[in-house]
Amino acid sequence: MQKLNVDFSNDNKTLVTYLSSKYPKVNVNTFYKTLRKKDIKINGKRINKNVNIHYGDEIQIYLTDDILNGIDINMQIPIVYEDDNILIINKPKDIEVEGENSVTSILSKNYNYLKPCHRIDRNTTGLVIFAKNDESLNEIIKMFENFEIEKHYVACCYGIPKSNATLYAYLFKESKKSIVYISKEPKKGYSKIQTSYTLISQNQAKNLSLLDVTLHTGKTHQIRAHLAFAGLPILGDGKYGSYEINKKFKVYTQCLCSYSIKFNLKNNYDKLNYLKGNEIKLKKMPYTDLIENNTKNL
Repeated sequence: MQKLNVDFSNDNKTLVTYLSSKYPKVNVNTFYKTLRKKDIKINGKRINKNVNIHYGDEIQIYLTDDILNGIDINMQIPIVYEDDNILIINKPKDIEVEGENSVTSILSKNYNYLKPCHRIDRNTTGLVIFAKNDESLNEIIKMFENFEIEKHYVACCYGIPKSNATLYAYLFKESKKSIVYISKEPKKGYSKIQTSYTLISQNQAKNLSLLDVTLHTGKTHQIRAHLAFAGLPILGDGKYGSYEINKKFKVYTQCLCSYSIKFNLKNNYDKLNYLKGNEIKLKKMPYTDLIENNTKNL
């Protein structure tokens, strides 16, 4: 959230005109969308219309700093793998897979057809698969539905588990608040989830660990919420982690990265059968710098 006070030179301007002058990198439609959600206050009152503002008004706009500061539409998106049918990129943090000023909109300038086959969170980094034609899109989606694509994440967590484990719980998504809740016992509206992790390395002095995490069920925020529920919050996670711990380590973006994708194909595919057995992974393991010093590699 940012707070603005209207000066005399902007008296009687429309709100969107004023905000556009203050945040020139933000698409004007973003401000209208924010208004529809009533995420702007003038003098403490939520509004949903593009009203005229006046000298002395206090405006509070509930958008994150990275959105207000804008995304560089010319930013370079690292390509990890590409052939005639698919593209796999290493998504940076602070950018969505789809939408305005997203990875998709940036990359699409160089392709006649490009659609994401799945998504990861805005502040989760790592591998995302894009299809370069309709047939490939349909086949990749079918692979996900058949659990033929094995994805591995690496997470830097506060806490060190005693051993590798498979976790089971129940998850409920609160769409309006964009948050999920975890329960040990089944409840109405909750879906069963399963998450596995393997300990990669640890730093006992810092009480930090690197985990290789695999999803068996793909629910919103599953890794972040499930690990936090298990007492292993991801470092830098502002929603499910600890503010005090994040502040201590000066890390404010979740240390979670999709670093490996393997095509374990059991069915035959007309277009993408050549991917069978292929594994695409990042060359460098993320977050090893956070585990340095007194690190025990397993």
